[in-house]
Amino acid sequence: MEGKPSEIKPGGSLPEPPEDIRLARIKEAIDWKRVFFILLGLGLFLLVYYAPSWKDAVDPTGKAFPLTKEGKGAIALFLMASTWWIFEVVPIGVTSLAIGVFQALFSIRSAKDAFKDFMDPSVMFIFGSVVVGLAFSKTGLTKRLAYKMLEVVGEKTSMILLGALVVTAGLSHLMAHTAAAATVFPILLAIYALYGEGDKQTNFGKALFIGMAYAAGAGSIITFLGSARAAAGAGMFKEFTGRDIGFFELTKFLFLIGWLMVFIIWGYLMVFLKPEKKVIPGLREKVKRLSHELGPMTGNEKFVIITVLGVVILMSLQSFVPAIKSMDRAALILISTLLFFFFKILTVKELEEIPWNIILLFSGAMSIGFCLWKTEAAQWMAINWLVMFQHAHWLVFVLSIATFVLIMTNFIMNVAAIAISLPVSLVVAKYLGVAPDVIFYASLVTAGMPFVLLIGAAPNAIAYESKQFSTGEFFKHGIPLSIILIVVLGLAIVSFWPLLGMPIQIK
Repeated sequence: MEGKPSEIKPGGSLPEPPEDIRLARIKEAIDWKRVFFILLGLGLFLLVYYAPSWKDAVDPTGKAFPLTKEGKGAIALFLMASTWWIFEVVPIGVTSLAIGVFQALFSIRSAKDAFKDFMDPSVMFIFGSVVVGLAFSKTGLTKRLAYKMLEVVGEKTSMILLGALVVTAGLSHLMAHTAAAATVFPILLAIYALYGEGDKQTNFGKALFIGMAYAAGAGSIITFLGSARAAAGAGMFKEFTGRDIGFFELTKFLFLIGWLMVFIIWGYLMVFLKPEKKVIPGLREKVKRLSHELGPMTGNEKFVIITVLGVVILMSLQSFVPAIKSMDRAALILISTLLFFFFKILTVKELEEIPWNIILLFSGAMSIGFCLWKTEAAQWMAINWLVMFQHAHWLVFVLSIATFVLIMTNFIMNVAAIAISLPVSLVVAKYLGVAPDVIFYASLVTAGMPFVLLIGAAPNAIAYESKQFSTGEFFKHGIPLSIILIVVLGLAIVSFWPLLGMPIQIK
């Protein structure tokens, strides 16, 4: 009889479900899309790793640069990791672990070298920045700052978003963009909590945190304090030209591009990630009430502010005070970490709350970056890329360099991307009558704005911790903004940079 319940089998066991239901459950249990991209990454790795030797790269002077077996292995690993990161087939930190494991298993680099990069000072700087954010949250400073900001920008979501981008970019003038993002991140979490959607993903949430990451990069190109890349690039520029780049000279040429990109990012997000609500009704009154409930600033809040300001001042003075110039930024920011635990601002509970997935992400990024660099695979790629444009129009050549740096800085350290491309590009530039200045500044612009991959910059990874967007969404919005960046750079090269006195072509 149809519809009759299945009888219980002897022994009390439940009956087997129908075959079609069992097959549906198996299909549901296996994520075939995930399996496909895992196998795609592995397939790319094995295909490149075991492929016959590739031909040498030859620079304009005729010097050959061979690609070693280790270098080809580094490119293979680079393709696999990129595939897994973009499609998030496993947690992003696990992909990072795979980078170290594959280097050791396939003798691309020794295990000691591969895993040593996981504790690189740059990774520890990111760790210290995250701890600063935890201290802000634990003491209540994040809420206090969030409420103050909302009192200024009001209830319109468009103005809240613009305010978040402006604050992030402004802080990135004064401190490393990683520290700026870590400082702003908990403030934005407090702001988003007032949006009224809980932890649900929304367009406003995506715009808020993706925008924070992008604005941190745009703001960081404007001063020497925003990142290590400007100082490193200036050092290389002096080696090739014998000229110093002044502290305010950098700002003169990059201020307009940086801030123009901040407002372009805001406009783009308002179109393609338009907030669901135009206003948050009653927000101003609610913020005033919540701000009043916080009461006066506590001693712990004052201690955190003084400590962080002290560290920021120390890092800022490195450009001017020879005695502290050699101190590593990671050691300086970790001073705050030690003080927060010494004075019980933070406890072991907060240490357990650190997003280790993000820390591992950057550990792996450092490892693959050094792998490409040390095996000279990145240099081989740079030469092959740039010689394609050695007979092109000078503007096309300059933009090709900027594009190469932009692509590489999404995968490896931006300092490394500049170190790889500048020597080759400055050699080729002489043949095309291009001044070294425009090469240097164009490279700095794109090195500071890796909008496509989370591993491109620490602010990208910090923003991802909000759980408001996927790696695929970040990639999708980063592509058009990267194209816009190249267009803006091209306009700067042919318009206001010459007006500001930058040499463009050698006469």
